[in-house]
Amino acid sequence: MKKAHNFRELKIWQESMKLVKMIYLLNQELPNNERFGLISQMNRCSISIPSNIAEGSGRTSEKEFLHFLKISLSSSYELETQLILVEDLFKINVENIMIELNQLQLMIGGFIRKINGDLKS
Repeated sequence: MKKAHNFRELKIWQESMKLVKMIYLLNQELPNNERFGLISQMNRCSISIPSNIAEGSGRTSEKEFLHFLKISLSSSYELETQLILVEDLFKINVENIMIELNQLQLMIGGFIRKINGDLKS
C-alpha cells in the first residue's frame, strides 16, 4: 500500500524549488545566444526535479513514486553537467549552486533508499 506523500511538505521538493530559482537567476547572466541552447536545457532540467517529485507523489504505489524520484535524481545529474559547462565556457562561478545541488542529490538519494527499505520490510 502506498504511503501518502504531500509533495509540498517534502523537504526535497522545497529545496528543489529553491534550486529552480537559483538556475533562473544564473541564466540571466548567460549570453542571449544561449537562450535556445544551454539556458533552455538548464531551465527544463531544473524544473524537472521538483516536477517529478510532485508527479511521483500522486502515483498509486511506492514503486511508481520511486521511479519518479529516480528521474528527478537523473535530472539533477544532467543539471550538474550543464553547470560544469557554464563554469568552463563562461567562467561564471557556480560553486554555491553546485553545493545546493549536491546536497539535494544526497537528500533525494537518501529518500530513495528509505522508500526502498520500507518496501523490503
